[in-house]
Amino acid sequence: MGHLDGQVAIITGAGTGIGREAALMFADEGAKLVLTGRRIEPLNEVVALINSKGGTAVAKSVDMEDGDAAAALGTWTLAEFGQVDVLVNNAGHSTHARSIQHVGTEEWESVFKVNVQGVYRLTQSVIGSMIERGGGTVITTSSMAALRPGLLGGSAYGAAKAASYNMMRGINSELNAKGIRASTILPAEVDTPILNNRPHNPDAAARATMMTAEDVAKAILLCATLPGRTVIEEIVMSPTIPRDRTRDLEAAAKAGSPEE
Repeated sequence: MGHLDGQVAIITGAGTGIGREAALMFADEGAKLVLTGRRIEPLNEVVALINSKGGTAVAKSVDMEDGDAAAALGTWTLAEFGQVDVLVNNAGHSTHARSIQHVGTEEWESVFKVNVQGVYRLTQSVIGSMIERGGGTVITTSSMAALRPGLLGGSAYGAAKAASYNMMRGINSELNAKGIRASTILPAEVDTPILNNRPHNPDAAARATMMTAEDVAKAILLCATLPGRTVIEEIVMSPTIPRDRTRDLEAAAKAGSPEE
C-alpha cells in the first residue's frame, strides 16, 4: 500500500525536470495524477510510463500564464475525480534579462503570471474543496532566489518566487486550523532544462555540482506523504559543493542590455 493510495494530485510543469520526477514518485505511492504543462508531448510520455506500471494519470495542456485556464484546471479535476488532495505548484520560468536595469515589462509580467498569478488561481480553485473535506496539501516549488535574490535568478524571478513563498506562508497562517497545510520548496541550483534559458548555459562540469530533479522531487514527496498532523512549512536546499559562478553572473549582468 502506497502512502498516497486513494488520493488525487495535480502537478504542474510535469513534463520534464522536477515535475516529471515528482509525478513518477507520486504514482509509485498510489496517487491518481493530473499532470499539466504547456507541451502535451512530454506529458503524454510521463502518463504512458505511469499507466504502463498500473498507475492512473492524465495529461492536460495548460498555459499557467493564463489565469482562467489555471483555475479551469482545478475545476475540471474536481469534476472528473471528485477531490484534490495534493496540489504541486511546480511550473515556473525566469526572464532572459536578469538585471532590473534591462528586464522589459512583457518579460516581467510573464514571470509573475506563471509564478504568482497561476499559483494563486489554481490554488484558489481547489482549496475550498480541501477545506470542505477537512484536509489537503499545497506544495509550491519556489527558489533560493526568494531568500537570496540576485542576478543568477534575476530580478523578476526572485520577486515572483518570494511572492509565492509568502502566499504559502499565508495559507498556513489562515488555514492550518482547518486541516490545510502548505509547503514551500526553496532549492538553489538544480540541473533541469530551465538552465538552458540562462544567459550563460552551464556546462556539464558545472551541472555535475548541482542538485538533481530527483533530489527536489523527494523533498516534495516528503511534504505530501507525512501524516496530516505534520506540516513542513519550508525546505531550503543547496548543493553541498559550491562552484565558481563568475561567468554566469557576468552574462546575467549583460543580458538584455545594448552590450549583449
